[in-house]
Amino acid sequence: MKLDFEHRQSAHCESGVTSSLLRKISGDKITEPLAFGIGAGLFFTYLPFIKINNGPAIAFRTFPGLIFKKTCQALGIPVVRKKFGSKEKAEAALKQCLDEGRPVGCQVGVYYLSYFPREYRFHFNAHNLIVFGKEDDNYLISDPVMETPTQLTSYELERVRFARGTLAPRGQLYYAESKSDITDDQIQKAIIKGIKRNTFMMLSIPGPFAGVKGIKYLAGKIRNWRDKLGVQKAGSYLAQLVRMQEEIGTGGGGFRYIYAAFLQEAHAYTHKDELLEISRIFTQSGDLWRTAAVHAAGIYKGRLGSQQDFDQMGDYLLEIADLEKSAFLALKNIKW
Repeated sequence: MKLDFEHRQSAHCESGVTSSLLRKISGDKITEPLAFGIGAGLFFTYLPFIKINNGPAIAFRTFPGLIFKKTCQALGIPVVRKKFGSKEKAEAALKQCLDEGRPVGCQVGVYYLSYFPREYRFHFNAHNLIVFGKEDDNYLISDPVMETPTQLTSYELERVRFARGTLAPRGQLYYAESKSDITDDQIQKAIIKGIKRNTFMMLSIPGPFAGVKGIKYLAGKIRNWRDKLGVQKAGSYLAQLVRMQEEIGTGGGGFRYIYAAFLQEAHAYTHKDELLEISRIFTQSGDLWRTAAVHAAGIYKGRLGSQQDFDQMGDYLLEIADLEKSAFLALKNIKW
């Protein structure tokens, strides 16, 4: 059984899955950048009191599942999301969706994805893919980060759907309920709603750990890591930053590029010329995140390591924070 489904490679897993699952409902209007922006996917948080892979928790995007949820909510599309305590019930629900002709999104762990090269596998349980059929004992998989469709055996899919650890997926599956075609007016309103939500998240969340305040907070901490932690441990913390930035989904730089593309597409619906200039600021921010990642990798690998190098890393993040603050303030001030 193979459903009528077209695989498309994307820059990021959840925004790619969102765009693909909404393709028929939206008449192919909801692109990946629109899904990412309407879903308010851009974010930053630094949580030193939570450890992932022996490093501080750092995130460049919203909590897993929110991009799909918020995009559908903004467009008035009902969402079905289920988790399971039983592997048997999880597979039965998946088979039922396929029998009904419905491609379904799944949250999975990365580590046991057999089609991933071993060097790209790590313990991260917030990857997203689409199941769109089954042939013999093999499920047909559309993984947005892969160039072509792939397959997982029943056991392999069960294993990644029930991966253990932080953000354990618990067999989670999700899909959008069908509704009437989405209009351009609905998309315009959803775009504005998504921008306002993302602006609040990056500028106004209380506390020092999130949004542009979180980037500045981390910049200050990095300056002290060398003396406080020692060069080796400080380097491993910076490696965690790079891993979360460049390997988990699209990472810090890539997410900024997607958001820049979203603002360009949003201009076509809202005709607000300010969006084009703000888009360029996010491209600058993405470039700086990538520059910072290269610098951090140099410290981790031992090519760099002086206090001046850690100060430079902090300076990069301060510059990024200032850029993103100016961009979101400009978005906040647009008269819709």
